Amino acid sequence: MRVSNVTIRRRLWYAMLGGTVLFAALIIRLAYVQLWMGPDLAEKAEESWRRNIPFEAKRGEVWDRNGVKLTYNVSTPTIMAIPAQIKNPEDTARQLAQVLQISEQSVLETITKRSMIERIQPGGRKISPEKAEEVNKLKLPGIVVAEDNKRYYPFGTLASHILGFTGIDNQGLTGVEASYNNLLQGIRGGVSFLSTASGGTMPGSTDQYNAPQDGLNLQLTLDHYIQSVMEREMDQAMVQHQPDRVIGIAMDPTNGEILAMASRPTYDPGKFREYPSEVYNRNLPIWMTYEPGSTFKIITLAAALQENKVNLNDTFYDPGYIEVGGARLRCWKRGGHGSETFQQVVENSCNPGFVVMGQNLGKETLFDYIGKFGFGKKTGIDLMGEENGIMFKPSRVGPVELATTSFGQGVSVTPIQQITAVSAAVNGGKLYKPHVTKGWYHPVTGEMVESVKPELVREVISPETSQKVRESLEKVVALGTGRNAFVDGYRVGGKTGTAQKVVNGRYSASEHIVSFIGFAPADNPKLVVYIAVDNPKGIQFGGLIAAPIVRNIMADSLRYMKVEPSKDQIQKEYKYPDVPDVEVPNMVGMTIQDIYEDIRSDLVLAKSGTGTKVMSQLPAAGTRLPQGSTVRIYLSD
Repeated sequence: MRVSNVTIRRRLWYAMLGGTVLFAALIIRLAYVQLWMGPDLAEKAEESWRRNIPFEAKRGEVWDRNGVKLTYNVSTPTIMAIPAQIKNPEDTARQLAQVLQISEQSVLETITKRSMIERIQPGGRKISPEKAEEVNKLKLPGIVVAEDNKRYYPFGTLASHILGFTGIDNQGLTGVEASYNNLLQGIRGGVSFLSTASGGTMPGSTDQYNAPQDGLNLQLTLDHYIQSVMEREMDQAMVQHQPDRVIGIAMDPTNGEILAMASRPTYDPGKFREYPSEVYNRNLPIWMTYEPGSTFKIITLAAALQENKVNLNDTFYDPGYIEVGGARLRCWKRGGHGSETFQQVVENSCNPGFVVMGQNLGKETLFDYIGKFGFGKKTGIDLMGEENGIMFKPSRVGPVELATTSFGQGVSVTPIQQITAVSAAVNGGKLYKPHVTKGWYHPVTGEMVESVKPELVREVISPETSQKVRESLEKVVALGTGRNAFVDGYRVGGKTGTAQKVVNGRYSASEHIVSFIGFAPADNPKLVVYIAVDNPKGIQFGGLIAAPIVRNIMADSLRYMKVEPSKDQIQKEYKYPDVPDVEVPNMVGMTIQDIYEDIRSDLVLAKSGTGTKVMSQLPAAGTRLPQGSTVRIYLSD
């Protein structure tokens, strides 16, 4: 059929119109993409081309209260790969794997990634300088030795459970390293640039540098010297008594600052992988709960004195037991203490006497004071892993539970609860929140960013009652069961504790946790020390095992703190098998013949060197030592 010209022209017109509309749509779409979507598409394209080389921030240091560095960073080599520059990936992987002693396949997978730069990890992270030198000698294209930071703990195991440790990426995992990780780690920086498909820098582009922000430096309340003294004595106790555990805390009772905190077994944070996880994951002074025994009697004493439910001059007869609710509760001394004042009840740690104090207080009042002193709930110390302890529910407290609680049996507490509560009992009655953080400092200017202030929780007893508690406990150390904590020249107060352990739901006849908590000076306490020894082998009494440990810590710490000796100290009452102290004479310049007669019955001489004249001695003249101790003299002509 013949098509007319009109039809042809109409069809051409429609085709041209369609083409025009299509072209207009394309122009509109192009304009929309170019003008409206252009910036967004350009940004997405730049994101796909952009590569980042991270620069880690320097992790903040941790100091003791005097600025001693307890942990800081040291430079350590790390192997980096630039995949675009590697010419022979298989050979490179083989040589690196041999030096680093890691899987060849894992190295190959790392260095063939489509990225700008890769770490060879974990085997190439934070390696020894010797291995880094071996890698350098290989001169492998695309493999560089970069500087990285590694956490360093210069004192090894010292304060390890407080400090904690970091992981491979310097992230805090335990201790204050974890608690304050966000403040210590700082903010990562880096260099950002546009990359070609081959991994090179895109021509005409500019790099963007964001400087890292170093972490803040943390100052703790710990005192390096007091911490060292405590751990020295704990190490000696582990050797001498072979216990399962030893726990120690030292606190400033005037503000709740922790001066020392440690436990045994311990670990080195820089080598934590070499230790069982239960050793480094459990901070025993805040985690472990157990029946406190007689150290808890301080709480009963404070409550009874505050409520005027006991007069320490009144008399009490102890036949060796007391009948309560059909149960016979025994005193630790077979046959009892007989007739004694309530002050002697405290000195002798007489269970029946404390049961009477608890009965005089009554269930509601005694447990109210126990709660006010902070037991049964966390203290809020700024460390992870704190436990609550366990108290009787009021509905389950009968006459027997009231009686046993009065002398520290049947309840479960943590060491941090004990020392916090006793600090309140002797500091004038103020319960402070314990803490290990003292302040934060800027890493560049060194200026203090934040100071941590003491936090008063509540006032539990009056200053007058607190004074009575101190005076009573001072006599425990001078005249009673705490005599082995006596420090010549210093007024020390304290209380012993010997608690049966619960094993398989029953009280063990052979396993005990023995403890002692002491404070000094007794008239104005500046230091409280708590030591607990778990299941020592042999003799198991707090006065014989824990008290001497506290004495040694107290003696060294008080002198270090420049606490003036007291002239009105209660003189120690020596009883068998107590050993009296004697003063070391000045033997420098004397001959052996001159001094032998004077000291042979009191001290033992250990001679070093040759000659007849004493040139020096250790310890120095004026030091007081237990009778029979050894004095070393150095001889010369």
